[in-house]
Amino acid sequence: MRKIAFHLNSLGFGGAERVVSNLANRFHRDGVEVVIATEWQEAQEYALDAGVRRVHVGLRKEDEGLDRVRKYLRRITYLRRFMQEEQPDVLVAFARLALYRALMACRGTGVPVVVSVRIDPWHDYVGPRNRFLTWRYMKRAAGAVFQTEDAKRFFHPWLQDGRVIFNPINEKYIGRPFQAPVRKEIVHVARLTDFKNQPLLVDAFAIVSSRYPAYVLKIYGPDSGDGSLERIRERIAVHHLEEKVQLMGLCDRLEEVLPGAAAFVCSSDYEGMPNSLLEAMALGLPVVSTDCPPGGPRMAIEDGVNGLLVPVGNVDRLAEGICRLIEHPEEAAAFGQRAMRICEVAGNEAVFAEWKKYLGEITGGTVTI
Repeated sequence: MRKIAFHLNSLGFGGAERVVSNLANRFHRDGVEVVIATEWQEAQEYALDAGVRRVHVGLRKEDEGLDRVRKYLRRITYLRRFMQEEQPDVLVAFARLALYRALMACRGTGVPVVVSVRIDPWHDYVGPRNRFLTWRYMKRAAGAVFQTEDAKRFFHPWLQDGRVIFNPINEKYIGRPFQAPVRKEIVHVARLTDFKNQPLLVDAFAIVSSRYPAYVLKIYGPDSGDGSLERIRERIAVHHLEEKVQLMGLCDRLEEVLPGAAAFVCSSDYEGMPNSLLEAMALGLPVVSTDCPPGGPRMAIEDGVNGLLVPVGNVDRLAEGICRLIEHPEEAAAFGQRAMRICEVAGNEAVFAEWKKYLGEITGGTVTI
């Protein structure tokens, strides 16, 4: 494989964007020509190596007056033109809208498309329009990468073959010395958005705080603009936790500020494979996570061995899990030490090897689009 292309909406701070930037940089360092086709550019984005090219395939200024249908067709046209001009050995499309565009655009280009399914398909691919597009276009995919076996099963029979591959953990989280939980902090890292359910976390922390008033909750992550920030602040006010729940915003030094916290908590209603959970485990933090569909946390956490799993949406069980880690620091430290082994399967090199092998299989044979 000499040349690989990725397609997604942007490189703004999100799970798919983080995976693409990690993979693009790693393939480039392996001597592969890498080009990323994006629809737009965010104010803050993940960094790319100097040799990784980026091409705009989104709408242009002259498209502003078009109606919705014609704008959509223009996007397909621009992406098809990109594929015809670049002729990559394979194009990997990340997330629902981007992968639909890629599968529509690829016909006649001779470029095989591998789709990467993110989040939970039972939430992200439902409704008449998505069912039709899945039935109509998924059969064109040359291959697919899923985050869990449950997600893979959703697409049967349209995607007959595919691989389950962990998200790669950024190298800066790997190989750091273990630090036992010593600070009275509960930490959470994620975009402030609906399905991450940070209001549930605040409600659970209110129970924890009533028993252990010296502890604080630090929530790291940017506001998505979907109203979640306001809902979080509302729950903080209801519980009078203004002095104990801190909204930290973006932080690019998580590998420095997280170790030593009493617990890392994932409160999501559904996920694909939460990057921040894997990174917390790589750093040796004791973790508590909802056992959310389609099973990403369950792939990483063995309940009671390297972390704790609790039912989705259950505020009491989430609070109990956090309190258990506070009350049993030696057990929490043991969980954290075992959690660091996640790097063996989700380390950047291990995940890159899986992607390289699978894409090699796709590009090495004859593919019918």
